[in-house]
Order: sequence, then structure tokens, then C-alpha cells
Amino acid sequence: MTLVIAHRGASKVEKENTIAAFTRALEMGADWVEFDVRRAACGTPVVHHDANVADGRFIYETAAKDLPDYVSSLEDVVEACGPMGVNIEIKSDLEEPDYDDDHRVVDSVVAIARQIPRDKVLITSFDMSAINRSHDVDDSVPTGFLTSDDLGAEVAVGRASAHGHVAVNPWVEIVTQRWVTTAHDAGLKVYSWTCDDPKRMKELISFGVDGIITNTPDVLRKIVG
Repeated sequence: MTLVIAHRGASKVEKENTIAAFTRALEMGADWVEFDVRRAACGTPVVHHDANVADGRFIYETAAKDLPDYVSSLEDVVEACGPMGVNIEIKSDLEEPDYDDDHRVVDSVVAIARQIPRDKVLITSFDMSAINRSHDVDDSVPTGFLTSDDLGAEVAVGRASAHGHVAVNPWVEIVTQRWVTTAHDAGLKVYSWTCDDPKRMKELISFGVDGIITNTPDVLRKIVG
């Protein structure tokens, strides 16, 4: 059955990437939640999409205790998610000020992720070197390659497989039946993002995707059943 994965929690009705959003996602029937992680100045991994908070301060220059109350630590978010699985996206972009060649945040993320049942956690990133680092730290923690580019299924799947990753998370606009079949033939799971269109949800399900990341988990829940 296709997993219902709430994108940054129930982000249509609550502030994204907050404990309130994750709690609401559970109430809406989400199987998993997806969220973004960055490293605070003190080294604590915190859940936030952008490199800076609303007042302009950069997260990597601010201690976790000094961030706004809605920015929670990864540890607190995992606890709040309860029975749901967690797709932890590590933000790692060369164009952003907090980019770290050493991927120090990965070590902290893996330390928390390894405490979660393996069928309830996935560490992902657009940065292959970040998920490779995760795999090197603890290859028992599942990892996946995020892609928004139309690299072609063979290239994206090949890159993920070559480094021992177990999933690919392709942008919804590039997913085809061939894409899904290619990934499955290589033994990889497919979790597509971000889909809020019921018609497209049904098409993705017909392709056999393993999960759909959505801002409307309640809508997808009704379709999946």
C-alpha cells in the first residue's frame, strides 16, 4: 500500500515543520511525515526549511535555545511523531550560507535516527555527499536520494544504487511508470514529492510508488484507504 507522507507535517493547516503540524498530520491519517533538518550553532540538529528564521538570523549562527519556540530540535520532533515514520531531509546546498563540506549535521542526525526502528526512518538529501556520509557513519540507517532534475530514471537510480541507498525521492513532475519500474527493478523504493492533486495521486498509485509526499495528507488518506 502507498504510504501517506505529510510534507513538513500538515502544512496546509498548521505552520510547516512544527510539532503542531506533525501532530495534526497524525490526526489526518498520515503514515509518515517529511521534514527538513539544519545544524544550529551549538551543533543541535533542528527542524526548519530555510537557512534563516523570520527575523533574518541564520540558524547555523544561532544556538538552538535562542531560536524561535516553533523551531524544535530533531530529538523533540521524533518523539512528537509517535507511531509515524520520519523522512529526515538534510538541507545541504552549496548556494546557501550554512553549507558544510564536512556534513557535521549528519553525524548528529544519524545518532538520533539509529534509535528509530529501521522501517520507520529514512534520511534523504539532494546532496549525494550528505547521504553518502550518513551511509558511511551507519549503513544500517536507510538513506535515499532526492532529485528534482530530470536526470532520467537510469541515472538517478544508478547513482543511488551505487552508494547503497535504498530509496529515490523524485519530483512529482518527472515520475512515470518507467521511472518507478526502473527503481523497483534495482531494489529501490520510490517516494514522490510533492503531490496535492487527487488525479495525479491516483496515477502515482497506479504506477506503484511506495509513498507520496503531500501537503494534504487527509486527501491522500481517503484515496489510499
